[in-house]
Amino acid sequence: MTTSQPILLGAFLLAVLPPGSRAEERNVDGIMDNSFFIEEAYNQEAGVVQHIWTGYGSVNRLSGADENAWDFTFTQEWPVGSQKHQLGFTAPYSYLESEGESDHGIGDLLLNYRYQAYFDEKSLRAFAPRFSLVLPTGNEPFGDESLGYQINLPFSTAIGDQWFVHANAGVTWLPDAGSADDRDLADGKIGGSVIYAATRDLHFVVEWIGEWKDEGAEHEFESMISPGLRKAFDFPDESQLVVGIAAPIGLTDAGPDFGVFLYCSFEHFFRRQK
Repeated sequence: MTTSQPILLGAFLLAVLPPGSRAEERNVDGIMDNSFFIEEAYNQEAGVVQHIWTGYGSVNRLSGADENAWDFTFTQEWPVGSQKHQLGFTAPYSYLESEGESDHGIGDLLLNYRYQAYFDEKSLRAFAPRFSLVLPTGNEPFGDESLGYQINLPFSTAIGDQWFVHANAGVTWLPDAGSADDRDLADGKIGGSVIYAATRDLHFVVEWIGEWKDEGAEHEFESMISPGLRKAFDFPDESQLVVGIAAPIGLTDAGPDFGVFLYCSFEHFFRRQK
């Protein structure tokens, strides 16, 4: 073998190997903070803002309820000075069709603060507790007409170069909601997800969500599993578009029979770091 042959061989391998197989590039680095129902624990990087649109259509007929619903949300997430602190809001809008009648309207607005308590860039292990103020901007049946508070504890980690695991536990407290005899409602929520990063820009997602609904004198447990996928498009200015789709399936009578979840996120710099 001549001295030029190893050089030519190396150049050939660099040309034919896919980008995800080259040195120091991991599939888990391509898409990080773009989960669907489960909240990931990664705050926005300094100078980068994220805009998120979601649409969740659900059908509940097998239990005899004969309900169709669409829930839309728009969320913005802004870093404050650094990745340690993040502010944002979530604005919901819903359409409900039940027993031949339909209604639509805005829901309760959430003002969010999240603290990046822990983040390891190599393992992508992270913990970022979130506190939200629930504003009574929506009327029944889309709002609870009560100032409230929400806490969520998201944990995230990568496993190797191709797997993510996320876990959530949270509670929503509405002190002035419910009937006149029971005006203190509290909902609990847990969930987890496993994500397989097939490539840097294509990930397969499976999420599980369980929620205890406080209905005053009654309590309901909703549970569903949601398989889906997400795809990223990276642009030369370092902005990123992520689109996704999932198919939620109810596991309990209180949950939806089946549905569809649509996701779109756009991240871009609003201030370049020096």
